[in-house]
Amino acid sequence: MGLRVAALSDVHANAPALAAVLEEVEREAPDLVVFCGDLTWGSLPQETLALVRSLEIPARFVRGNADRAVAEQTESARGQWMRARHAPADLAFLASFEPTVLLDVEGLGPTCFCHGSPRSDEECVTERTPPARVRELMAGVDARVVVTGHVHVSHDVVVDGVRLVAPGSVGVPYEDPPGLARWALFGPDVELRRTPYDVDEAVALMRATDDPRAEVIAGLLLRPPSRDDVIADAEERVFAG
Repeated sequence: MGLRVAALSDVHANAPALAAVLEEVEREAPDLVVFCGDLTWGSLPQETLALVRSLEIPARFVRGNADRAVAEQTESARGQWMRARHAPADLAFLASFEPTVLLDVEGLGPTCFCHGSPRSDEECVTERTPPARVRELMAGVDARVVVTGHVHVSHDVVVDGVRLVAPGSVGVPYEDPPGLARWALFGPDVELRRTPYDVDEAVALMRATDDPRAEVIAGLLLRPPSRDDVIADAEERVFAG
């Protein structure tokens, strides 16, 4: 019998959003939580790590491009700021994240959880990704359901016989209305979830830090970009770091 799985992606250190989602996840009591990358790259990394470490449901972690970036030596002000806010144990934790997670999900069978795509944590997969590219990114993958993040937009579509599901972003969703964290529940089918949280509180906490990009993130939370514009940009770029 397969697992019931909660998939949470792109938290980006929005601790208030994650706290609200985890409260709902715990009520649903899935067998496993899979974090699909980009966990702590944001204004509240320590608060986010504390929430993850207090989770009583078993969890697995996919490595996102931002998780990699935390561990990289970078010249950018934001990169240096992020690294300084991770203790050695935190960096070791991020380094333990898996490229992909393959699970037998109740009602869905073999399901691949990744960040960008099974072949790259920087590949943009959307509801408009053409069949030819889906065939390329699925090469050698023993699953007919693929769960992706990275683009911060939710979808559930079938392309070339592959069910492509994006939970959307917990922490910085590029979808209206503001104040709704996105995630998904798998088994026996797929439920795209939206969990309300206090976005004004989150913005206030971020602005109270010295994160050099806090104001940019606040703007994205309060005035999300157009979903169509995000998808169009993702399909034009294909790979985005």
